[in-house]
Amino acid sequence: MSAAIVAAGLLTGVLLGLFGSGGSIVTLPALVYLMGVEPKSAIAMSLGIVALTATLSAVQHWRQGQVNVRAAAVFGLFGIAGTYAGARLGIVTPTVVQLVLFALVMYAAAWRMLRPRPRSVGAAAVGECAGGDCERLRYGHVALHGIGVGVLTGLVGVGGGFLIVPALVLLSGLSMRRAVGTSLAIVAAKSYAGFAGYLGAVAVDWGQMAGFTAIAIAGSLAGERLARRLPAERLRRAFGGFLVVVATYILAREIAALL
Repeated sequence: MSAAIVAAGLLTGVLLGLFGSGGSIVTLPALVYLMGVEPKSAIAMSLGIVALTATLSAVQHWRQGQVNVRAAAVFGLFGIAGTYAGARLGIVTPTVVQLVLFALVMYAAAWRMLRPRPRSVGAAAVGECAGGDCERLRYGHVALHGIGVGVLTGLVGVGGGFLIVPALVLLSGLSMRRAVGTSLAIVAAKSYAGFAGYLGAVAVDWGQMAGFTAIAIAGSLAGERLARRLPAERLRRAFGGFLVVVATYILAREIAALL
């Protein structure tokens, strides 16, 4: 396994542990461009890798009290159904459509995370709630976003955390750290569903998938430790900036390919 692949695996885990998302953003290009995996197979394998890595990282966050189990259950339950449906749709959707859609939605999520926030929003938005006491979950919104994010997750082959985290912070009142931990639990559940949706329809190299997953898990432990040391507001802004950079890269690459 080359140094570039090892680096990509570590970065996948660090992003999941730090932001509760972003694993597939690295995993998918690494599988396609570094390991030569066919795109549809890479989407399926990416979902499987993220599912296993996010599961272990979510357990670490749960032990620290940084997972809202109720939000994870509602979002995850509806998200699983949406993800499976999106995966079946993704099998017949052109790859360029999947990736361009992915980039555009990332821009929207980044804008929501980076725009100035009114001071009246309160402590929940910036991570000052102790133990989640100021969280006021709107379960209808959580369920609807679970379905919508789930469909996109299966369609473009990502865990969906880049949308789940903003939804939990902006719509459900979770602090940034709680949103990251809760996102990991949701990402894991939906990624398993997406992987199941592709299984049997595309080829999966189990050896490559296992090796990449092992490296990503090591990276997730480092990312989780780093997240504990960063201020919540800085973590939120770093997440938004990360979305802009990756979305721009994906969109530029796909436009260049079309031209």
